[in-house]
Amino acid sequence: MTPKAASKQSREKASNIFKEAESFSSFSVNDLKKAKDFYRETLGLEVSESSEGLELRTGDNVIFLYPKPNHTPASFTVLNFQVDDIDEAVKQLTAIGVSLERYNLPDIKTNEQGIFDGPGQRIAWFKDPAGNILSVIEEQ
Repeated sequence: MTPKAASKQSREKASNIFKEAESFSSFSVNDLKKAKDFYRETLGLEVSESSEGLELRTGDNVIFLYPKPNHTPASFTVLNFQVDDIDEAVKQLTAIGVSLERYNLPDIKTNEQGIFDGPGQRIAWFKDPAGNILSVIEEQ
């Protein structure tokens, strides 16, 4: 077997394993109680708790939040919520006391409502109590 054929064969095996595997995403928080209150009470998500952390359910998706004492928030968006009407989503977030992130960067500038009007999508960012960046996105 040539090296090229062996490489292709191993890619096919790996690809079948991962293609059929269940998957979920996860990120850390520094305080499970604050995270649970925010995701359940503020955002209204289905949240279950285990000894390892929190499991969030949004539609068919599962997101696992785990405690990390030396947690450092990511400098990028860790969770996106796709919405049909971002103006309504931003209005609701503001009404429940969630502060939106404001950006005035060369490639990303948010408007007075905190919404970035980008090509093909509109996005607004906000943070959870652990400082993780979340967003609401409306595809256009």
